[in-house]
Amino acid sequence: MASGELRRRGGHARPAQPWTRPGQHRQRIGQPGRVRGHHRRTPQRYARTQEFLHLLRRLWTEEDVTFHGEHFRVTGSTVAPRPYATDGRPHPTLYFGGASEAAERVSAAEADVQLFWGEPLDGIAERVDRLKAMSEQVGRRHKPLEFGLRITTLVRDTTEEAWRAAEEKVAKMAAGKGAATWTGNRRKAVGQQRLFDLAERGEVLDTCLYTTPGKVGGGGAATTWLVGSPDDVAEALNGYRKLGITHFVLSDTPYKPEVARIGDQLLHRLRERAG
Repeated sequence: MASGELRRRGGHARPAQPWTRPGQHRQRIGQPGRVRGHHRRTPQRYARTQEFLHLLRRLWTEEDVTFHGEHFRVTGSTVAPRPYATDGRPHPTLYFGGASEAAERVSAAEADVQLFWGEPLDGIAERVDRLKAMSEQVGRRHKPLEFGLRITTLVRDTTEEAWRAAEEKVAKMAAGKGAATWTGNRRKAVGQQRLFDLAERGEVLDTCLYTTPGKVGGGGAATTWLVGSPDDVAEALNGYRKLGITHFVLSDTPYKPEVARIGDQLLHRLRERAG
């Protein structure tokens, strides 16, 4: 709850939705202008988002905030209760995704972590370099932007078992027995289109990046998969780490057994490679 006056121009949609307790955990924030049927053109949405994130940081870390922007107005506002803070983290980490130029400019200016989907190493390296340069261009006022990878990992005891399982999953998806994995804008989203285009480069890129799922209904973080034994996938993830990726968001379905598999077989191998 914030005391004081809060006005938001051009709509009354609430872009923030808590995942868990707001004090110590994470906050899910929808892009302002894309909620409750409020559709704005992309440049306007991202300008609104950037202003919102700037204001959000201030509300999380300051008291008696007054801010009069193009999209938001706050007068004498103090958030209570305050988000849980530590010496190294004054507020919840702001993760941000998006591959368009407008999205990357927002991330370079206001995000804590830019999340990438599963592109090949050369594509991620290009984007990391571009975002670092863009951070300087936009006059970033925060700690250096960090980078994360959000991807599906299909891990089995052996390489052969993993690829057999991957091909079986893809066959079920192609037969219509698997649900669509992403319901976003498959036609216009720049990041999604980048993943779809990877299939033209080959079925398997780098060492074990599988592009076929995107051709049979996979979307978002499930458009491409890292497939292999624990050592295969850990080595692939280590390749991203060497590019500067420090946050990994890994999953597969069904979630419960696959989360256990990732925790038991994969994470310690990645830590060992990180030294």
